[in-house]
Amino acid sequence: MKIRTVLAAALMAGQGAVTVPALAAPDATQIPHFVSKGGRHALIVDGAPFLMLSGQVNNSTNYPEPLAKTWAVLDRIHANTVEVPVAWQQVEPTEGQFDLSFVQALLDQARAHDKRVVLLWFGTWKNTSPAYTPAWVKLDNRRFPRMKERAGKDHDVLTPLSTKTLEADKRAFVKLIEYLRDHDPQNTVIMVQVENETGSYRVPRDYSAQGDKLFAQPIPAALAKRMGKRGTWATAFGAQADRAFNSWYVASYVNAIAAAGKAIKPLPMYANAALAGPSNVPDPTGVASGGPQQDVLDIWKAAAPALDLQAPDIYDRKSANVIQYLDKFARADNPLMVPEIGNGSDFARYVYAALGRGGVGFAPFGMDETGYLNYPLGAANMDAATLDAFALPYAAFGSIMRDWARIASEKPTFGFAKPDDGATQSTTMGGWTITAKWGEWQFGEKDWTWLKSTPAPWADQPIGGAAIAQLSANEFLVVGDHVRLIFSGAAGSPPNGIVVSVEEGRFDKGQWVRSRVWNGDQTDYGLNLHDRPQVLKVTMGRYR
Repeated sequence: MKIRTVLAAALMAGQGAVTVPALAAPDATQIPHFVSKGGRHALIVDGAPFLMLSGQVNNSTNYPEPLAKTWAVLDRIHANTVEVPVAWQQVEPTEGQFDLSFVQALLDQARAHDKRVVLLWFGTWKNTSPAYTPAWVKLDNRRFPRMKERAGKDHDVLTPLSTKTLEADKRAFVKLIEYLRDHDPQNTVIMVQVENETGSYRVPRDYSAQGDKLFAQPIPAALAKRMGKRGTWATAFGAQADRAFNSWYVASYVNAIAAAGKAIKPLPMYANAALAGPSNVPDPTGVASGGPQQDVLDIWKAAAPALDLQAPDIYDRKSANVIQYLDKFARADNPLMVPEIGNGSDFARYVYAALGRGGVGFAPFGMDETGYLNYPLGAANMDAATLDAFALPYAAFGSIMRDWARIASEKPTFGFAKPDDGATQSTTMGGWTITAKWGEWQFGEKDWTWLKSTPAPWADQPIGGAAIAQLSANEFLVVGDHVRLIFSGAAGSPPNGIVVSVEEGRFDKGQWVRSRVWNGDQTDYGLNLHDRPQVLKVTMGRYR
């Protein structure tokens, strides 16, 4: 599929009447932070809401030369942010001797390419493994002990119960944040991930003597208050007790590191979760026990108040599962962010689903030209079709980036992504129902006899989505591709609802600027957004 990317910034200036509150004047000295109100969230960067249209590099692209192979890919997909690891082993290769040279190279390259940065701290955990710890940590199991299995054998994962490991990790992390404080006054780095996919596979908790002693004690008071539970871990959490215990101590460990960093420079910080199916009660031995999966978020919220959010890493290709993840992480107390998702073209449709749910950021994984592909989790090839699938929604959202971020923090929003079965979907916003259909030509209905034999080329492809923001009772902002949207009166609402006008355009300093009005062929068969980044304002009304 060839996708043409015509940026909305190139639209001709027109007229319009919708106004959103004026954006704040840029203030690069203001440290990025979150503002939450009424269950909605805004990431404030340079004094105004910001939408992270990101790409995450491969794990080993955390050196200057391979990093240089990232920027062309990010430019191709219209990304404004890059997510890059910084590893404990490269920051402190010799104990007590710190090397932040890569951080400076990252800052220099990002600034040269006009990208903001999310730093990923690979410390005690990286995909539950201690692989990114320095050799002096890996090889000293007495000082930096691993978890114990039930039979007493060492598990590969470092225990979260070790204060020595925590203090060593914290010291290196603080050096990193001190460097940002001293060398990044313009806040090129806007957020920090603390650790990476924490927890442990196959062994739900540390069964050492220390672990068993703590496990037999009553659950912490803060957790008891948050969860409305009491007693020992086994009494309070039953079959999930081992996992709940590990979640508390891992989250407490991560919180201590984040709090120490925020005391130096209070950047937004978060933890990411390795997921294991959308079930609310995963098998404790089959999940990354201790990580912030959706069913233990309340434990993480109680144990890690220094973190601004917990976020899902999504590599599940089932559309119903992806939507469940998004819905469960999008909470009044948890800004939605997708820091990792597969980079196959079939994952691009979820840009709309995530940002339509108020998400503050989205990042396909492995967006560089270093030659590594994590297929089957992601794309088999980083070809033009793969990149263009992400470029299309990124270009559309990028053309109204600040405005969408502001609107989504204040107004109702929703996002569709084409489901695997191609079924029609709908949502109700105020007195109006918005229906999404898939695989339609721009003209006509696919059940017409003469169109049945000529299906749209994309009809069977896992592409397409739309995001809608309700600007007022009767006005909507629409972004999408490969979707037909139909606006109609909601059930139970007053009769005679019709589309009054559809305008294509953009925003200029918070003011809607119309480039043209859609009508006739462009509206007779719904609103069909296809192969280019378009932004629409839809006005509904009722006749008497």
